[in-house]
Amino acid sequence: QVQLVESGGGLVQAGGSLRLSCAASGPTLRRYTMGWFRQATGKERELVAAIRWSDGATTYVDSVKGRFTISRDNAKNTVYLQMNMLKPEDTAVYYCAADLSLGSIPTMMAAYEYWGQGTQVTVSS
Repeated sequence: QVQLVESGGGLVQAGGSLRLSCAASGPTLRRYTMGWFRQATGKERELVAAIRWSDGATTYVDSVKGRFTISRDNAKNTVYLQMNMLKPEDTAVYYCAADLSLGSIPTMMAAYEYWGQGTQVTVSS
């Protein structure tokens, strides 16, 4: 059983930065893919960024490329999402998720078996 706990959300002004953390516990995650999703009010949940733990391969949604960076710390079993140059449209609940299958990085919610509780990010204009 994998448990994911997010932290680091909050209120920030446009142009500011936040770093989200996702601490994972349970079986080793070194073969898994970890993703950050977000869901704004009235919108579907979307993949923001993901990282394949084994080799560090990453993927990003176009709207955050150049602003957000996903990374992992093997020793701490933690995944981070560094968010810079935040915009009001980045406001959402951000969720950490784990995909236990091998292979390419999935972008669909259904591929991720484990989820955190979510953390609110609010960007004011």
